[in-house]
Formats: sequence, C-alpha cells, structure tokens
Amino acid sequence: MRPDILIRLLPFTAAFAIAYLASGRAGWLGLGPGRLGLQLGFAALAAPVMFAASIAVQLWLTRRRGALLVPAGADDAWFQAAFYGVNGPIEEAFFRGLMQGGLSILWGAPVGFAIATAVYVLYHRLGRWTWPDTLATALVGVPLGLAYWLLPGPPSLLGVSIAHIAATCGFLGPGPYLLRKMRLL
Repeated sequence: MRPDILIRLLPFTAAFAIAYLASGRAGWLGLGPGRLGLQLGFAALAAPVMFAASIAVQLWLTRRRGALLVPAGADDAWFQAAFYGVNGPIEEAFFRGLMQGGLSILWGAPVGFAIATAVYVLYHRLGRWTWPDTLATALVGVPLGLAYWLLPGPPSLLGVSIAHIAATCGFLGPGPYLLRKMRLL
C-alpha cells in the first residue's frame, strides 16, 4: 500500500488541490456537500448495493481464474478497509471532480463522463490488474460517473465517495475475507 500512496494517492491529491486553488475553489470539482440529503440518500442506497455487487463480481472472477488474494485475518481486512476509506475519496476527487468536472465544462457533460470513466477503468490496468478485473471497475465507474453528473444540485463527491469505498471493500479486502469466512471459495 505504501507504493500506492506515493505513486497514486499523493499525485492525485496534489493535482486536485492545485486545480481547486487555481480555479478559485470552483464548485464543479465537487468538494461541497451538494444537496446533502440527496447525497446521503444516494450513498445509503448505493453503498450496500455496490458492496454486494462487488462481492458477487469478485466471486465470479475468482471462480474463473481459480485464485483470490484474501486478507490474512480480520485485522488485515479492517486495515485494508481503512486504506480504501482514504483511497476512494481521492480517486473520486481526481476522476469525477477534476477530470469529469473539468472535461464537462470544456466539452459537455456526456464527453466528460465518457472520457473520465474510460480513463478511470483503464487506469486500473496500470496497477497490473488482469483485464477482467480492470473491466469490472466499469461496474463502479459507470454508475458513479452517472451519479456525479446526474444527481440534482451542485456537484458533490460525498455520495459517490461513500459508494466507491463500499465497492472497493466488497471487491478487495473485506469482501474476499467474508467470502473465505463463509466458505464460498
């Protein structure tokens, strides 16, 4: 996880911070709460669905490939979940706020959504994910990109970040740990 912090999370955070400061704290970056009730309502619905769907996709992929990286124990699963609690909002800030928001201003919302989502999915391949695992990230990237674009009110990273954390926890760390504990693998 240390390389992730240095190679991905710090540069993403720096790029977002520079854009935020350079743009005069622009609302399109999604740093505000948006319509708070709507953001929290979306998160309350999307998080459990994303968590369960991610576990199901991981189960299907694992059965196809015959291997799964499972946390060593409950402590490791909780540590990974905490890491994903930081990773999710940073990825959302970069891909939804900065890329999708910025490209939507330049070329329109559909183009911003399409490019940012494609880059989000393909970026996972740089982490040496297999193609099936990489393409599975579209099951997160597409709905979260649509939510960032289509939820009423000012853009906000709140709901999509919470849903992203849930999806990542279902696909990596706690999800695989639960699959192993339930003897589904």
